[in-house]
Amino acid sequence: MSEVAQPTAPAPQAPADDEIDLGRLFGLLLDHKWWIVAITALFTVLGVAYALLATPIYRADALVQVENKAGFSNPMQDVRAMLGEETKPDAELGILRSRLVLGRAVEQERLDVTVTPRRLPLVGDFLARRGVERPAFVDQYAFTRRTAWAGETLNLGELHVGPSFQGQPFTLQVLDSQRYRLSLDGEVLGESRAGENASFLDGQVTLRVAELLAAPGAEFVLVQRPLLDVINDLRSRFSVSQQGRDSGLFDLSVSDADPQRAQRTLNAISQVYLTQNIQRQSAEAEQSLEFLEQQAPELRAQLRQAEDSLNAFRMQQDSVDLSLETKAILDRIVTLEGQLNELEFSEAEVSRRFTPSHPTYAALNEKKQQVQRERAQLNSQINNLPETQQQMLRLTRDVEVTQEIYVQLLNKMQEMNIARASTVGNVRILDGAMVQRLPVEPKKSLIVILATLLGGMVAVGFVLVRGLLNRGVESPAQIEEIGLPVYATVPLSEGQHKLTERVRRRKERQGKAVAMALLAERAPADTSIEALRGLRTSLHFAMMESSDNRMVITGPSPGIGKSFVSINLAAVCAQAGQRVLVIDADMRKGHIHFAFQGRSEGGLSELLSGKSSLDEVLRSTSQEGLSYLSRGSVPPNPSELLLTQRFSQLMEEASQRFDLVIVDTPPVLAVTDAAVVAKQCGTTLMVVRFQKNPIKEIEIARRRLETAGVEVRGCILNAIERKAATAYGYGYYNYAYK
Repeated sequence: MSEVAQPTAPAPQAPADDEIDLGRLFGLLLDHKWWIVAITALFTVLGVAYALLATPIYRADALVQVENKAGFSNPMQDVRAMLGEETKPDAELGILRSRLVLGRAVEQERLDVTVTPRRLPLVGDFLARRGVERPAFVDQYAFTRRTAWAGETLNLGELHVGPSFQGQPFTLQVLDSQRYRLSLDGEVLGESRAGENASFLDGQVTLRVAELLAAPGAEFVLVQRPLLDVINDLRSRFSVSQQGRDSGLFDLSVSDADPQRAQRTLNAISQVYLTQNIQRQSAEAEQSLEFLEQQAPELRAQLRQAEDSLNAFRMQQDSVDLSLETKAILDRIVTLEGQLNELEFSEAEVSRRFTPSHPTYAALNEKKQQVQRERAQLNSQINNLPETQQQMLRLTRDVEVTQEIYVQLLNKMQEMNIARASTVGNVRILDGAMVQRLPVEPKKSLIVILATLLGGMVAVGFVLVRGLLNRGVESPAQIEEIGLPVYATVPLSEGQHKLTERVRRRKERQGKAVAMALLAERAPADTSIEALRGLRTSLHFAMMESSDNRMVITGPSPGIGKSFVSINLAAVCAQAGQRVLVIDADMRKGHIHFAFQGRSEGGLSELLSGKSSLDEVLRSTSQEGLSYLSRGSVPPNPSELLLTQRFSQLMEEASQRFDLVIVDTPPVLAVTDAAVVAKQCGTTLMVVRFQKNPIKEIEIARRRLETAGVEVRGCILNAIERKAATAYGYGYYNYAYK
């Protein structure tokens, strides 16, 4: 004996459409906690796999100092110092990242040529880094035979390809320890030997392999990329930053998968930068020396001419000497002429660098004009001297000034020669390139943490979005809001699922299919059967007002448990002593006969088509008082058969022979059969599945039946699950004696 106590707590009002039910969202997460854990664990495993399989990236770094002044003097240094104009360390950043420096480093290290061994997909590089050598089974398969393993390398001596083939991958396959085959896009270009210069494609590809250290069949991909692409790639992996403000100390670093190549590349960049800096400093001395060498012959000729003129005048005037006043004026004039001449040298240098409007050029002109004004004042004093003294002064001035300028010129030339020979630039490499012991990428712990967080967010987001998009009914209150009473709430039966699976496996072994089993007979104490007993009591009073004893079980959509409710409700009614008939009116996909382990043929379709009588198609079951009528063979016109007079006669005769007639029909929204059948029955109930049928769908199904003149008495909320997201307080307690 068993009985069910089924208390129903008052359901709280559902939140409005524009409100967020935080309790429901939290319940969704609890209901799907194992999904969240599984998805998060999957992302964690993927993160660990990526961290282990990703190619490690190493970083080489160096330290370079850029001094403010070069280590030698030149004609422009005083002017620059006067104007505060020095080489800005910020400008060196641009030089370091220029194509001039990076391009020369690429050419020196031949970074435009890459040799990539063909590896196993995903794990090939990982196995090679772990030192896994070629296994014996690899040579048994054509695909794996072409892969290279740890210790298998190719030493490339030289590779030059024409511009039209730059960037294209050439495949080099090892034939033996000395021979190889070269191909492009699957087309063999030719064969050659290691240590020999080989030419392919009419000389557009020249290749020399220094050494082959790989097993026969191993393949390597050779690519010579365009120089600009390689420079841009190197620039993306090269970084430079200054320590502090105007410190002149620059941190250089290069990232690469090959630590030795990273070190060589950074050393090459540092040396190229140092060399170009020395060449730039030496070029200034070269230009100044060239200018001075052009002026020297002219000054030498002018000095000789001035000395000859002075000697001739002295012979003519019989050795005229200068007075003390005149000699003082002469010394001052010679000094001014020397300054003026030096400024002219500087002006020649400045004119090659700046326009006359530049501040450096303007300051030089201002100083030059000042010296010229002082010289003009002295010239006015000379005009007041006696004629002989004036002439003697002018000739002596020409000699001494020219001699002073010539001596300055010779001194400058000597300085430039020394500067050119001893130029060291203003750049020093303080720390040569060194590779960090540990790779900088990938950051394994960070990747695993981020992958785990991402997996958790994806899982939570998926669960929440799926829960928000699922607008299936979750409580009787939602159905009652549209004016439909709920006659019963049937919990989801785990016993039904196990029973169905057991019968399905047995029938599949026999070559047949099955979808149902009679739970009321196999597990009468199941909570869902107890709920149907409550429905039996409710229907006893509800059908007292009905015009007949016929009841239709329908629903909005397939897969909601209509047949389960129909046959088990019929069984519990039969257990109460009633004579019950279950009719499978779904002549398209009906499967009630599976629950009774029968066959579909010889059922309703044969009866309505006149091939069989009611007694011939009526079948009894192991449950006393319960009979059923299968759907029969699938007819081409099920709706038309239900509209015939034979179906009406069947309903009348069944009502007379049985206490209760339950008709299982197809979904209302799929076909019109349910409306046709319901017109012949006094009671119509609609089965709604928990979290599957939305309220809108229920309303549409109800209106469709009402349009056909059928009144829906109420609903049965089927397959309710205990979930945290639906905290409406419906409990089902098993109170059975076993």
